[in-house]
Amino acid sequence: MTYVVIEACIKCKYMDCIEVCPVDCFYEGENMLVINPDECIDCGVCEPECPVEAIQPDTEKGLEKWLELNRSLSADWPNITRKGEAPADADDFKDEKDKFSKYFTKNPAKR
Repeated sequence: MTYVVIEACIKCKYMDCIEVCPVDCFYEGENMLVINPDECIDCGVCEPECPVEAIQPDTEKGLEKWLELNRSLSADWPNITRKGEAPADADDFKDEKDKFSKYFTKNPAKR
């Protein structure tokens, strides 16, 4: 088992999960985070930190797409080990549905 970041993170990217991760397995995209499933040690400390419940165990039904997406994007995006600022408009998107089709981008974070 590993944990993955799902659609709820898109356009929110609160980053409360970053600093609790003992193995620094988060990677940052332009408008979401992902977890490298090969680095994740399945400790689960990140899951309760996410205010939008965007972190789920890969054992949940229907998360195969997200597991693969987290794996592939973590190979291209920069590793993040310190909490940054969430987007100023994050609260405007936290309850929105279908964010993947509307806002997803493969672009890495600009730092």
